[in-house]
Amino acid sequence: MPVGVNYKWTDRGISPTITANTLERCKMRLEDKVAIITGGANGMGAEEARMFAREGATVVVADMRDEDGEAVVTQIAESGGTGVYVHTDVTSESDWQRLVDQTVSQFGKLNILVNNAGISSTAYADPMDIDGWTHIMDVNATGVFLGTRAAIPAMKEAGGGSIVNISSIMGFVGGEGGHPAYHASKGAVRIFTKAIAVKYGPDGIRANSVHPGFMPPMTTATPQRSQRDEHIRLTPLRRTGEVHEVANGVLFLASDEASFITATELVIDGGFISR
Repeated sequence: MPVGVNYKWTDRGISPTITANTLERCKMRLEDKVAIITGGANGMGAEEARMFAREGATVVVADMRDEDGEAVVTQIAESGGTGVYVHTDVTSESDWQRLVDQTVSQFGKLNILVNNAGISSTAYADPMDIDGWTHIMDVNATGVFLGTRAAIPAMKEAGGGSIVNISSIMGFVGGEGGHPAYHASKGAVRIFTKAIAVKYGPDGIRANSVHPGFMPPMTTATPQRSQRDEHIRLTPLRRTGEVHEVANGVLFLASDEASFITATELVIDGGFISR
């Protein structure tokens, strides 16, 4: 019989009674938490936002795709959750400060930051394009730095927090396709996360990175069918991942279930980098 459930005989047979301990375990995983999720208007970020809200978090969706971002917040509200959308350019220091200030002013605190916004490796056709290098590094790496820097004072004030940075398997390995700035930026996120975890661990702030494998194309990607087939062939599970599979990992790291986990890398790639 399940732990935390008592049973008694009645004239209708066995009747289960839920105990207080069971009710405690049924508590939503992010109850009373306030989270900022960048790149939350589409794809992986949108799934994270909806999942966080279902688990009790107040979610601030930050993005530059206003219509899509507002749609995600509407979905959250229709499901009984709480969320707001804030137009945010993650490469802008002032936008970041405004985002954090608005979050704390409106909801009283900041507990979780998910640095999810990013640009695909195929956003630029020329792999040696200098503008591509600058743009990808600005969004994928500098944006993570700026967000972390803006969030840390608010997390200290809240007594701690969790930062989850979305890197990639390409932060571990090289690749023939796409702009090399993508690999460089995701590698930077991977090591930056460890540095933040060590530096701010004494303040109760955890920092971890998530490394998705091949997923549905990002909004900035220019995918090719032949590349997708090759990605599947190289992945031991013989398929691409789904955004909810990554969101589940992000949820775990953001929650108190991961309270003794920091400076680590969660690889969600169907086994790709183990080859």
